[in-house]
Amino acid sequence: MCQDLDDEPRWLIGLISDSGMRLAEAAGLTKDDVVLNDKFPHINLRPHPWRQLKTQSSARIVPLVGVSLWAAQRAVAVSTNAFLFPKYCDEQECKANSASAALNKWMSPRVPKGCVVHSFRHSLRDRLRAIECPRDIVDRLGGWTVDGIGEAYGNGYPIHVLHKWMEAIA
Repeated sequence: MCQDLDDEPRWLIGLISDSGMRLAEAAGLTKDDVVLNDKFPHINLRPHPWRQLKTQSSARIVPLVGVSLWAAQRAVAVSTNAFLFPKYCDEQECKANSASAALNKWMSPRVPKGCVVHSFRHSLRDRLRAIECPRDIVDRLGGWTVDGIGEAYGNGYPIHVLHKWMEAIA
């Protein structure tokens, strides 16, 4: 459905649907955050002055697969400035609330009752559980806080491992 309309709001929906990003995380991206010319396309999710991240765990590498890869490719190709979604973000602020209202309004007649844009995050977690993805990888992919002091050691999972699990649900 998003690919048929092929516009900025649908790219934003597509990006979050297969990536697990929060809406504000995605809406506040720049083209420099997106790495498409890599064996494993991904987003380097990091804080910016116009959009902070919710938790320390939110800063992460987000593999791009399926519809999220298509959406990132389209947004990078079409955006005329540094921001991936200039309709919802500029140097001053990220308008995640405006994006949420607009996207939920568009989605409302097209999705089951009670389903909202944030539901994509819940769905991603369920999709990863369904393929028996290890919980610590699920937490890393979604930017959820990870349990245990040992989780703070090392560099985390290499991108090819994260990509493998995301590709399995795309």
